[in-house]
Amino acid sequence: MVEKRKDVVFYLKLYPCKSLTDSSQKSKNIICNQSMKMLEDSFERKPIPNTECKSNEIDGNKKLAAWFRVDSTPALIFPDCKLEKGLISAQAIIDIIDGKK
Repeated sequence: MVEKRKDVVFYLKLYPCKSLTDSSQKSKNIICNQSMKMLEDSFERKPIPNTECKSNEIDGNKKLAAWFRVDSTPALIFPDCKLEKGLISAQAIIDIIDGKK
């Protein structure tokens, strides 16, 4: 996506999966450390260290997801508030942005 469209920006909001018991703690660890490496390790199912810190960001992300009616991951919310659930291709994202879909 980055190679095709340099004008597109993604804002990643961590949203714990209900089916994964440790996803809330992993999300909090990643946020507290502001670590792309921890995020990538988590995506690769590698262990990440626990961190103790105070953060309400996950709760805020859950509220935002509820407002947009996001009930699955991944999900994409476009600037016009269009919601796309599930994994979609870079070309499908471009088509939505360009108004072709």
